Amino acid sequence: MAVESLPNFTPMARRHWTSIPAGVRQKLLSNVWCGECRAEVTITEFRGRVDQGDLLLEGKCSECGAEVARVIEAG
Repeated sequence: MAVESLPNFTPMARRHWTSIPAGVRQKLLSNVWCGECRAEVTITEFRGRVDQGDLLLEGKCSECGAEVARVIEAG
């Protein structure tokens, strides 16, 4: 995913996200829990920000459209 395609990321979140290898990023995006579906789903239409040092991705469930989030803890 090109940096240009991350318009909804804060600058710090963009730096964190692009420092993660592409294959790992794909796994993180496709392994998000949806409370409505009660299943592992893919996050879509996501945005990113850093919260207390961790990267927070917020977006929509690919199956039902409910709001979902993924926290990627700082290493």
